[in-house]
Amino acid sequence: MGAHLYVRAPLSTSSSSPMWAHFGRFIVFLLILTISTMHLANASDFETLIEFKKSISGYNLTTWNTTMTPCDNNVANWEGLLCTNGTVWGIELEGKGLKGNIDTYILGELSSLVSISFNDNNLEGHFPDFGMLDGLREISLSDNNFNGEISANAFNGLKWLKKINLANNNLVGQIPRSLIRLPKLQELMLQDNQFEGELPHFDPGKLSLANFANNHFRGRIPEGLQSFPASQFSGNDLCGIPLAECQRDGTATTTVIIIVLVLATSLAALVWAIIILCRRRHHELPSGYPHNSSIILTASANLSTHEKGETSAQNGNKPDLTMKLTFLTDDEHKFELKDLLKASAEILGSGMFGSSYKIDLKDGNVMVVKRFKQMNNFGKEEFCDHIKRLGRLRHPNIQPIVAFHYRKDEKLLVSEYVDNISLSYHLHGNQSNESQSLDWPTRLKIVKGVVKGLQNLYTNLPSLIVPHGHLKSSNVLLNKNYEPLLTDYGLVPVTNQEHARDFMMAYKSPEYQQLSRISKKTDIWCLGVLILEIMTGKFPPNTLHQSKGHNTDLTDFINYISEQFSVDMFDKEMSGFGKSREGEMMKLFKIGLSCCEKDVKKRIDIQQLVMKIEDVKERDGPEDDFQSTYNDFQSTYSSE
Repeated sequence: MGAHLYVRAPLSTSSSSPMWAHFGRFIVFLLILTISTMHLANASDFETLIEFKKSISGYNLTTWNTTMTPCDNNVANWEGLLCTNGTVWGIELEGKGLKGNIDTYILGELSSLVSISFNDNNLEGHFPDFGMLDGLREISLSDNNFNGEISANAFNGLKWLKKINLANNNLVGQIPRSLIRLPKLQELMLQDNQFEGELPHFDPGKLSLANFANNHFRGRIPEGLQSFPASQFSGNDLCGIPLAECQRDGTATTTVIIIVLVLATSLAALVWAIIILCRRRHHELPSGYPHNSSIILTASANLSTHEKGETSAQNGNKPDLTMKLTFLTDDEHKFELKDLLKASAEILGSGMFGSSYKIDLKDGNVMVVKRFKQMNNFGKEEFCDHIKRLGRLRHPNIQPIVAFHYRKDEKLLVSEYVDNISLSYHLHGNQSNESQSLDWPTRLKIVKGVVKGLQNLYTNLPSLIVPHGHLKSSNVLLNKNYEPLLTDYGLVPVTNQEHARDFMMAYKSPEYQQLSRISKKTDIWCLGVLILEIMTGKFPPNTLHQSKGHNTDLTDFINYISEQFSVDMFDKEMSGFGKSREGEMMKLFKIGLSCCEKDVKKRIDIQQLVMKIEDVKERDGPEDDFQSTYNDFQSTYSSE
C-alpha cells in the first residue's frame, strides 16, 4: 500500500492494557478495510466506465483513459463525472452529441451512482430500463431522440428517485403507472413529447415542479396539479383549473348522441355497400395486393400472367396495381409491385412471424417477398426510416433488403432469393442420400461468417438494444459457396412488442425469462445456442415452431449438452473430423457455452467473441492436445 500505520499501545501496566491493545488493533483493521474498499470500488468504477465508453459513440471521451483514475477522493479526473470518497456518484454529459442508447446493465455496476444527466444529445431508441439502478435520485434525458412507449414497470424499484426530465423527445403512450407510484418524486418534466391519455392523479403538494405542455393529453386536470401555471399544460386537449372550465355535461351528452347517430348512419351505409360489392364480385380474385396479398401471391403460383389477364378481363376487374415499392439502393434491378403480384409465386414458409414467397419475375430474376402483419410498433415515417437504415447495410454475411412496401396493416420486405436455402434445412431437414451433410470445415466457416455478420450489425446499429434480435438457424441462409447470410435482423423495434415477446429469439433468453430484460449480450446468447446446434446437430426446442404462451426456455437444452457432453455428442452427420481436429472442435464448443452464460455480466462480449472465433482453426496445431482441452472443459463446467 506504500504507507504503514502503527498504533502504539498505552504505556500502562494496569489490567486494562490488553483491552486497549485489542482496541488499537481493531481501529487499524477498520482503517485498512476502509482504504482497501475505496481502492476496490475505484478499480471497479474504472472498468465499468471504460465499458460504458465503448457502448456509446459520437463524442470522444479523451479523458476517460488508463493514465489516471476516474476520481481522487471528491475530485473527478474524467470529464463529466461527479465524485465522492473516490467513487462516482453522478454522470453529467450534456450537449456532447452522444449517439446510441444508454446501457443500464453497465451503469448498474456503479454502486454509488445516484444521478445521470445526458441532456441535449443524439441518444435514441426505446426508453432505457433503469430498474436495476435502484439508488438513482435523478434521471435527466431531455432533448434527445428516445421514442416509443415507456413500459408500465419502467420505474419499479426506484424508491429514491426525485427528479425526472424527459422533455423534448419522441415518447408516446400514457405516463407509466410505476412513475406515478414513485414515493419521493418531486420534479417531473414531460413537455414536448407525444404522450397521451388523461393526466394521472398526484397528491396535492407532492410535485414541486411539473410540465406537461405540448403532448396529446386530454380531459380534466387533476386537483393535485392545479397549482401549476397554465403554460405547463398548453398544447394539449385539457380543461379545468388553471385552464378554461370543462364542457358542461349536458352539452357533452348532446355531442356524444350526435356522434353516435352519425357513426350509426355511416356504418349502415358501409354495410350496405359491402353487401353490394360482395354480390358483384363473387368468385373474383381480390383486386390486387391491398386486400389479401397471401391469396393473390398463392394464386399467382397457379395462374400464368396470361391466364390471370384473361380472368380479369372476363370479369371486368381492373386491379389497382399502382402502388409503389421503395427501393433501398440505386443499383438494384428495378421492378414494380405489380410485377411481383403477376409473377409465378411459390410459398416458402408461413409462421407466426411472417410468410415468405418465392417470386419468379418475367426477366428471370428470382426474389423473396416476406409479408409481415405484426409490425405496427412504429408509424409510417419511423418505420420507413428504420427500414431504410437497415437497407444501407452492406456486408458479405448480411442478406440485403432490396425494397419494401408499407401499408398500415401489413408490410412487405423484398430480397434476392438464395438457392441453398437455410442452415436449419441443412442441419435438420436435408434427408436426401444424394446430398452431403455439412462437414466440420464448412460448419466452422458458417460460424465465422455468422459472427462477422453479427459484429457488423453491432457496429452499424449501435442504438439497437439487440441488433439482430431473432438469430436462429432458420434465419441464416447459405449461398452456393456455403457462406452464411443473416436475415430478419433489426426488426425488434418495429415489431409489435407483445408479438416480439411471444415469438422472437431474444425474448427466450435467461435475462428476459428471469428479469424481463434484454441487452446487447442477448444476441450473443442466441449465437451460443446456434453454435451448440451446429456442433451437435440437435434441434433446440421451441426455436422454429413457436406458439403463444409456450415460452419454455432453452436452459434445459443448454444444461443437458454441457453436462452430458462427450466427443460422441458431436453431430454424427458431420464428416471431416478426427483426432487431428477434435481439439479445435472442442474450442468452438466451449465458445458456444461461454455465449450461453446465464449471467449477462459474465457472458462473453462481441469483441472477445470475434477474437476467440478467429483463433479456431480447421486442424489442431502442434501445440494443441485434445485430451488436455477436454479435461479443461470438464473441470470448468463440472465445477459450476
